[in-house]
Amino acid sequence: MACENNLVVKQIIDLYDQISKLECLKPSKNVDTLFGQLVSTCLPTDTNIDVTKMSDEVKDMRSNLIKLCGEAEGYLEQHFSTILGSLPEDQNPLDHLNIFPYYNNYLKLGKLEFDLLSQHSSHVPNKIAFVGSGPMPLTSIVLAKFHLPNTTFHNFDIDAHANTLASSLVSRDPDLSKRMIFHTTDVLNATEGLDQYDVVFLAALVGMDKEAKVKAIEHLEKHMAPGAILMLRSAHALRAFLYPIVDSSDLKGFQLLTIYHPTDDVVNSVVIARKLGGSSMTGVNGTRGCMFMPCNCSKVHAIMNNRCKKLMIEEFSAIE
Repeated sequence: MACENNLVVKQIIDLYDQISKLECLKPSKNVDTLFGQLVSTCLPTDTNIDVTKMSDEVKDMRSNLIKLCGEAEGYLEQHFSTILGSLPEDQNPLDHLNIFPYYNNYLKLGKLEFDLLSQHSSHVPNKIAFVGSGPMPLTSIVLAKFHLPNTTFHNFDIDAHANTLASSLVSRDPDLSKRMIFHTTDVLNATEGLDQYDVVFLAALVGMDKEAKVKAIEHLEKHMAPGAILMLRSAHALRAFLYPIVDSSDLKGFQLLTIYHPTDDVVNSVVIARKLGGSSMTGVNGTRGCMFMPCNCSKVHAIMNNRCKKLMIEEFSAIE
């Protein structure tokens, strides 16, 4: 491991020590500064760091840090969702999403995921499930507003308060209020109905450790329709100090299609897999949907950035 990489890990450990001593992880000047420094430190991708090969002490630190990041992220979304939901009745909260500090990242991530989905599915999904949508379901909102104007989004979260806040965000929007549905349940208790979705998203923070993540994936594999697409968030290089990693070995029962590692300020990697037993040419229940016709502003992200990111996308041949 290169010297600078050791120094970077020491910086992350130092930030972890400071963050773990905070009395509260709700948004504040100190909290925002420390997590901002942490994200900036973890963004570089030109390192040879493999977090899975580090000492047990560092692995334990990473596991704790991911949980702290998840808690802080939940508080941050709750904070801004409450602000937006408290706007005067004559204002649409969705017109003011840019007050959320990471909104631009979600715009980039949503476009990336739509472009990758377009590569691996020949029809526009009728129904999408997002598991772990939280109090500010920005992925569903971005995809619904800018990329999939005729798709219905079913958002699943274990937290009733999070769903109340999320529902308030879209309730004043004449379009999304009809296409965004919220379910309060643990995904492991959701069985009937999961086979009705063309695409299922699994949020990065559903399953904060390897065992819980694999358990969620195994449950989805058991109940999703053959041929349906599973999209997951993962992490690569130093970014794995912020979010859990999804390995190809975790996807039993799925055909792995793509793992994409962004090299810009989009933190999460994107993993796309297809439930075995179906065809990419049809939707769930064997129905054939409309063909994907991406607009000019949605050219495939991987192609647009081919010059500098060619090595950051892993393609797996389709087996139909």
